[in-house]
Amino acid sequence: MSTSTREPTETRLDYRAFTSADIAAVHEYASDPVVTRWSTWGPNTLEQTAAFVESAAIAHRAQNHAAYSLAAVLSGHVIGSVAVWTTDFSDHNGELGYTFHRAHWGKGYATEAVCELLRLGFGPLELWRISATCHPDNVGSIRVLEKSGFTFEGRLRSHRAVNGTRRDSMLYSILREDYTQA
Repeated sequence: MSTSTREPTETRLDYRAFTSADIAAVHEYASDPVVTRWSTWGPNTLEQTAAFVESAAIAHRAQNHAAYSLAAVLSGHVIGSVAVWTTDFSDHNGELGYTFHRAHWGKGYATEAVCELLRLGFGPLELWRISATCHPDNVGSIRVLEKSGFTFEGRLRSHRAVNGTRRDSMLYSILREDYTQA
């Protein structure tokens, strides 16, 4: 396991359910080709962003006990989207992901958010293993996962189909025991 700096010295972000009032703020980063270049989605149209925000809000209102899809909020402004979800109930496995407005990259917000997602995943979701994947060239996301205590498990060849092209992914995971020992 990597050396973990998972617990930030201060918590600067708030996390809450999305509302329709968040569409413009989310669209600022979801429509940015630089932000979405390593994602399997985007850049979004306004309609796609609105559909995402509404879907996340509906899931929250339904009190879905298998996932958290939350707005990351800094000083009252949505700067990112973060999520952790169950992928296999019987094995207690899950995944997490995050996207932030590029004006907020390199400031530790993603690492702080992953800390919160791990708390939710290993707490209320009762997961035993949480994984995350990212594009092999996404050095920022790789660094976030390593700083958060994830272990690199390998390269998934031809893992994702994005815009008609196959691409690899880097696979990382953290176990409940890793999390509780850190």
